[in-house]
This record gives sequence, C-alpha cells and structure tokens, in this order.
Amino acid sequence: MTSVLVLNGPNLNLLGTRKPEVYGRTTLTDVEEMCREEGGKLGLEVEFRQSNHEGQLVDWVHEFGAEVKAGRSIGAVFNPGAFTHTSAALHDAIEGASLPVIELHISNVHAREEWRHHSFISPVARGIVVGFGVLGYVLALQGLAQLAQEG
Repeated sequence: MTSVLVLNGPNLNLLGTRKPEVYGRTTLTDVEEMCREEGGKLGLEVEFRQSNHEGQLVDWVHEFGAEVKAGRSIGAVFNPGAFTHTSAALHDAIEGASLPVIELHISNVHAREEWRHHSFISPVARGIVVGFGVLGYVLALQGLAQLAQEG
C-alpha cells in the first residue's frame, strides 16, 4: 500500500490543552485517528509523526523524499508549527528531497500576530490549508491524494 506522511512540528503534542480557544480541544491522538480513517478511504497507509526537534523533522523529510522517489509514498501533510516562520532548514530539506508537501495550519495564521504571516514552507509546498481547524488534516490528505493522481 502506498503511504503518506502526516508530520507535526513543535508543541502539537499539546493539542487539545494548549490554547483551546485557538486550536480547539481535539488531541493529536484524535487527529491521528482521523487521518488514519481518511487515509484508509483514500487507499493510503498513514505514517503519523510529531517532533519538537527541527533536526528530527528534517530527517523525516529526507526519509519520505526517498520514499516518494521509490514510488512507495505520495508525500506529506505537514503542520510545521512555529518552525513555519523560522526554519530555512525545513524549506531546504523539502526542496532538496523533492518531497510533495501540503502545508497545514489549524488556525488562520494570517489573522493572528504579524510574525505568523510569513512562511518559509509555503514557497516549496504544493498547496496550503489554513484555518479549518483539525478538519484541515482531512482536507490536506484529500488534496495531496488528488495531486498525486494528477501526476
């Protein structure tokens, strides 16, 4: 079965308890279940990962870039958290590994603090899902699957 990576950056392990007025009360475990269910509907095996460490995220981007090249994966749905706004390393990893990525944000980052309006990830993303809450994960999976079908 073809895989898809759902990758989560720093502090997403606190989902459900950190700023519920912004991010809601759904936990990351709940999101993982949603993603696995949607992946099954799409015929995809979901590899779900989270790290608070930039280097670990870079390593996983490299790993799945190789999986895409080998025809075993369609790419990644990536919620980089605060690294969105700070990480040239993740930008370069996505670009260098040629990993198809849908950038995802639970909140509408453009309606928040000014510093959240810039993304290092967007220029190398195939698409962006912003502001739909945790439903954004499902939408991003659907979008990535559609892009993979179109070639």
